[in-house]
Amino acid sequence: MELLVVKVGTNVLTRPNGRLDQTNISSLVDQIAALQRAGTSVILVSSGAVGAGRELLPATDSLDTVARRQMLSAIGQVRLMELYRQLFAGHQLLCGQVLATKEDFRDRRHYLNMRNCFQALLQGGVVPVVNENDVVAVTELMFTDNDELAGLVATMVGAEKLVILSSVDGLFDGPPSDPASRLIATVEAEDEAVMEYVATERTSFGRGGMQTKLRMAQRTALAGVEVLLANGRRPNVLLEWREGRFHGTRIPAAAKLSTIKRFLAYGPPPIGSVRINAGAAAALRSPERATSLLPVGITAVEGEFERGDLIEILDEDARRIGIGQARYGAGQARELRGKQGEKPLVHYDFLVLL
Repeated sequence: MELLVVKVGTNVLTRPNGRLDQTNISSLVDQIAALQRAGTSVILVSSGAVGAGRELLPATDSLDTVARRQMLSAIGQVRLMELYRQLFAGHQLLCGQVLATKEDFRDRRHYLNMRNCFQALLQGGVVPVVNENDVVAVTELMFTDNDELAGLVATMVGAEKLVILSSVDGLFDGPPSDPASRLIATVEAEDEAVMEYVATERTSFGRGGMQTKLRMAQRTALAGVEVLLANGRRPNVLLEWREGRFHGTRIPAAAKLSTIKRFLAYGPPPIGSVRINAGAAAALRSPERATSLLPVGITAVEGEFERGDLIEILDEDARRIGIGQARYGAGQARELRGKQGEKPLVHYDFLVLL
């Protein structure tokens, strides 16, 4: 069964005044239900909790920014999920709430626990509705926005496609409001030149913008998940895709990574780093055989990491060439640095080159 992750932005779910757009939300639920009936499982990553809270309790200006966001999210998430429950129930479908912070992606055990939760919901025919847990997610626990969360979820579950729905049709070669601007139909995952077309401004109620969307989309495509950028206010946008009439920007997937490689490349941030010499860098990059990172090639160890933590691997010029899972801690790595005949700090099965 095909698995699709659909991310819906705040400006698709709300009206210009910030109140929930129940008509458009209902249309999106209708489309997801149609996909489910056609054999495509869907995970919905939904913004809108803060907007729903603002609708119920508009007078919150006396609070500081963080406290106001926490309170509006706590109130609005209940309202948003009740709306989704009612709309999916109209199609005889159940939906389930999944709230996440970056902390939930911190290690492989948490990572696999969350993945198992998604698998159980999907096997039960339940539509997972995912959102950032804004009630507890502050500062370092926050995702850049729900585009980042959607990319992590799509990578985690091995989805075939991630559809990011915003208030524009996709990536244009100029301002989307300019009639002379043309939609860019395809962007390669490693094409950095397209950033010159992207405006840095974000939309009115969302945290991100097209620049953030494109960066997250390319990163997700590099992990093996095709990404589609489209307009969530376009009538039947998901059904058009199903019928082969997609209107938007497509980022084709690169080679599919294994589960452990996906976790290494797109899981939690590394704890520390090691710098290696040119010989070790060349050995790791050799296309002829898989090579582990041996202490003999390590020239410096930075940070305090423990066994099982993710670490960055840097070349002589401090450029990141890979991420791996440490087999022992930073103290032992410093003791073994430059020595021959010692066990690898990172085994090649737990190493991904970037």
